[in-house]
Amino acid sequence: MENFIFFILHWIHVFASIVWIGTLYFYNFFLTPFLAQVRPETRVDVFHRLVPLTMAAFNWGTVLTLLTGWIIYAHQLTSFGGGVFFRWPYGLAISVGGFLGTVMFLNGWFVMHPKQKLVIASATRVAQGGQPDPAAAEHSRRVVLTSRTNLLLSIPMIFLMVSAVHDTSLTTMRGVVAPLWFWLVVLVTVALVELNGLWGTEGRTKKLLEPVKGAAAMGAILLVLYYALIQSLIE
Repeated sequence: MENFIFFILHWIHVFASIVWIGTLYFYNFFLTPFLAQVRPETRVDVFHRLVPLTMAAFNWGTVLTLLTGWIIYAHQLTSFGGGVFFRWPYGLAISVGGFLGTVMFLNGWFVMHPKQKLVIASATRVAQGGQPDPAAAEHSRRVVLTSRTNLLLSIPMIFLMVSAVHDTSLTTMRGVVAPLWFWLVVLVTVALVELNGLWGTEGRTKKLLEPVKGAAAMGAILLVLYYALIQSLIE
């Protein structure tokens, strides 16, 4: 019975993550470029009608992904014990991936969602014949930058989650010691990415992050960095 319950949890986790990441990629790869090319009245209609629908899927996809992920993580941690789990490449990769996913969840719920609601409210007023919120453009840019940040973090996150299950160099039960400097590298790099996306709306690095290609390239760099660090620690 326990195995069946955790199979269902895994299924919900995968399904919810598809909804979450699929919506994130829809925003970044399709919706944002589309909005940059259409008339202002079309943008108003999109934010008034389409974005609220996708926001619901995005927000609750993140909640289900995080909840089921942390339940599965806690179960595995207690089953193997911390002494084994954190000395296993699988446990290390899952821990870093889970940390990245948690940061993405916080970005979505506490930065993107509140700002997007303000943009939607402004678009709704315009659609009803009112005046737009003067700060709507700044709110929209914050949403874009935070969404790009999540796109960036999603690349190493997905890779570590998948490789932890399918990469034999990580799934094999063998010793690995993660020194303090390893976690410092992870924390510092994520902090730098977060500060760049959250602090202000202008700056050279923000302009590099704003294009999808820039965010994807930075995500690929983090992917290589984290994977190489984990491989270097395997005995």
